[in-house]
Amino acid sequence: MQILKFSQPDFDEKFSILANRGEMDMSEVMPRVASIIAEIRKSGDKALCEQIARFDNWEPKSGYELKISTDEMERAWNSTDEKLKEALKIAYERIKAYHEKQIEKSWLSYEKDGAVLGQKITPVDRAGLYIPGGKAAYPSSLLMNAVPAIVAGVGDISVCTPAVGGEVNALLLAAMHMLGIKNAYKVGGASAVAAMAYGTDTISKVDVITGPGNIYVATAKKMVFGDVNIDMIAGPSEIGVIADSSCNAHNIAVDLLSQAEHDEIASSFLITFDEGLAKEIEAEMMSVLATLKREKIARASVENKAAIIIARDKAHAIALANELAVEHLEIATNDAWEYLPSIKHAGAVFLGHFTPEAVGDYLAGPNHTLPTGGTARFFSPLGVNNFVKRSSVIAMNEQTLHELAPACMALASAEGLGAHELSIKVRQ
Repeated sequence: MQILKFSQPDFDEKFSILANRGEMDMSEVMPRVASIIAEIRKSGDKALCEQIARFDNWEPKSGYELKISTDEMERAWNSTDEKLKEALKIAYERIKAYHEKQIEKSWLSYEKDGAVLGQKITPVDRAGLYIPGGKAAYPSSLLMNAVPAIVAGVGDISVCTPAVGGEVNALLLAAMHMLGIKNAYKVGGASAVAAMAYGTDTISKVDVITGPGNIYVATAKKMVFGDVNIDMIAGPSEIGVIADSSCNAHNIAVDLLSQAEHDEIASSFLITFDEGLAKEIEAEMMSVLATLKREKIARASVENKAAIIIARDKAHAIALANELAVEHLEIATNDAWEYLPSIKHAGAVFLGHFTPEAVGDYLAGPNHTLPTGGTARFFSPLGVNNFVKRSSVIAMNEQTLHELAPACMALASAEGLGAHELSIKVRQ
């Protein structure tokens, strides 16, 4: 694990590498992704089946075999342990309640000059949700992507998830049933993104694609953006923790490993101005690592992507956290709320000693689909706004247009757009 101390001569140089971790090298996979997209656009279901045979270790013979039946979802729900059912219901209710607070309303403003101006909020017609399924299955990701779409009022929701060997995780199927998903498909990777972006005989073309995935999924989303909307370009999971001596070192070590176990290239950052605490947490991480079921994955992440950063003081720790702009930021101090006004860049902020990142992953309520790799500087968490669009509303009466005409015609004339100018003039 890398350890950086503010007093090191090369601190700024090494920290800059951490801050720029989001520069995913898509150049290597772009040609392969472009080929996958081109095949889907040309041959639709036929190309999908061929690609699944290449990548997912099963051979569907037609697009019909890709669709997950609602009966299969219902059987999975009926066979799910009651405690897990209850957990899914609690998560659903909390996520729904949170996202209902995000709903934007249409509005009209009646101006003194007689004009009526406003904004109309309309859900997209069709949304495509990508749910990862490579190293693990993520029913929680389905809830986090589907619930804001449902709250937004999207009428047609399609779900794509990889099915290695043709099998889909039973708990994911159960979650689909609970949410009332009707259109779900055993398709993963760039193939799924292309199918949802351009449509096939089996999978309908959508208006927006959301959901995290590997570099192939991220690259495909970047390449289809413009033909459809997307939520963000998400990279590997990451966590940052600002901690001081008031924290429990063992707890923080576990929190850091909670992201390391996601993926070998997930990032975990500890920022502290207590060097003794840094060493204690490092020792705890090494001890806990050996007990994890996903030790191999977590150890690779810790060895290659984790860092302990020893800051000068509290203000310096905050500045470093803002520069990292991490996906998840825990503030494990007694005065955590005092930090919040100064935190400018983070996908989600977890305050205090009893708010582990994992509670946000599952059922706190806010969305766990978050910007990664420093993109929290300009991206926001997935939410209801990703599934709606805004239309401006403008209405003028004769008197108002007459009053505004000279200024409007002057601007049109200055830009050399005669028909624009004339369209005002003919109404005088």
